[in-house]
Amino acid sequence: FFGIKNAYVKISDSGALPFVITARVEAALKKLIDTNSEYLPEITNQGGYSFSRDRFRFSRLYVPGNTPSLMINAGLYGADGIILDLEDSVAPDKKDEARILVRNALRQLDFRDAERMVRINQSEKGLEDLWYVVPHNVNLILIPKCESEDDIHLVENEINKIRKKHRINKVILLMPIIESVSGIENVSSIARASENIVALAIGLEDYTASIGVSRTFEGRESFYARSRLVVAAKAAGIQPIDSVFSDIDDLEGLKRSIIESRSLGFEGMGCIHPRQIPVISEGFAPKEDEIEKAVKIIQAFEEAKSRGLGVVALGSKMIDAPVVARAQKTIDLAVRLGKLSRNRAED
Repeated sequence: FFGIKNAYVKISDSGALPFVITARVEAALKKLIDTNSEYLPEITNQGGYSFSRDRFRFSRLYVPGNTPSLMINAGLYGADGIILDLEDSVAPDKKDEARILVRNALRQLDFRDAERMVRINQSEKGLEDLWYVVPHNVNLILIPKCESEDDIHLVENEINKIRKKHRINKVILLMPIIESVSGIENVSSIARASENIVALAIGLEDYTASIGVSRTFEGRESFYARSRLVVAAKAAGIQPIDSVFSDIDDLEGLKRSIIESRSLGFEGMGCIHPRQIPVISEGFAPKEDEIEKAVKIIQAFEEAKSRGLGVVALGSKMIDAPVVARAQKTIDLAVRLGKLSRNRAED
């Protein structure tokens, strides 16, 4: 298939699935010969996923791109997105192999209703990564260490080139990750650099390194950067996504971190272990008391409007347009999550 007529291949198989074996063989052959040929497994049916720019992105599970054993069951844990990572979690000498594994995983694995994401590498390496994922059933590309709108344009131009060559009609969404002082300085222009950007994420390990401090649990050193990113995202009409919580054993600490994250305006967080997913998903969903309060606000607003009143109050508190808008967003979210029936929301 790769122009080799005679070869002896020895495989030590400990239960690897076919998409893994073919990826390993292809990666090995490409180290021996210069070829652009690909051995593509068939695309299997991907059940459950439906395209939406504003879908929930409360939780996104990072999976190293060269560890297929972690990919196989990734869709079972209920994350809103699965990130097949080609960047920091993959050693430099494993990146070529990881590209092929990720390509095959996108074609063969069913991640259920999770958004299928890939974090590419920086610069030229990242542009090369795109050729291994864009034609192969990816939904969203994470752009790491994004420092200006030029970084977005480079990636999007390459994506469009690939889409044209492969006659791909579907939209590929983008999520820049801001990880430096330059990125924070340019965050507003980055947020508006493309109509296909649906979220902005922040990476605090690299950001704190860029300002010369260590990351702390309290997070005072990143308060300004996180707040500025939230404002830029909200102004652009996209979702702000918080950094990962790195201690996978401290679920109580994670819960406290989510409360603080929500208070700043974030709408989701990255996960580095499946046990974090239910905590994050529940933490960013509206609580029962928030839903009840939102319903009462909308009811009071509608009643006042029907009576021609210009002033709306709930108890002793006045209700203005931003409060009504926030309440309506909470109700819409609760309905979509199944926490509130549409009939009750409209009563």
